[in-house]
Amino acid sequence: MIRIDAIWLVTAPMDMRAGTETALAKAIVVFGAAQPHCAYLFANSRANRIKVLGAEVPSDFWS
Repeated sequence: MIRIDAIWLVTAPMDMRAGTETALAKAIVVFGAAQPHCAYLFANSRANRIKVLGAEVPSDFWS
């Protein structure tokens, strides 16, 4: 089971074609670091789609 302790919303719009590395870079720019056991939510500019980036351990990310 995936453990999620916190969910963070990135309010700046993101291109949904972007991959995991781009989403991770955006989360680091916005929050300063990507924390383990946290999920980061991204929305597109029309706010009709979302993407989730999760961090299980400091070096293991999924989207």
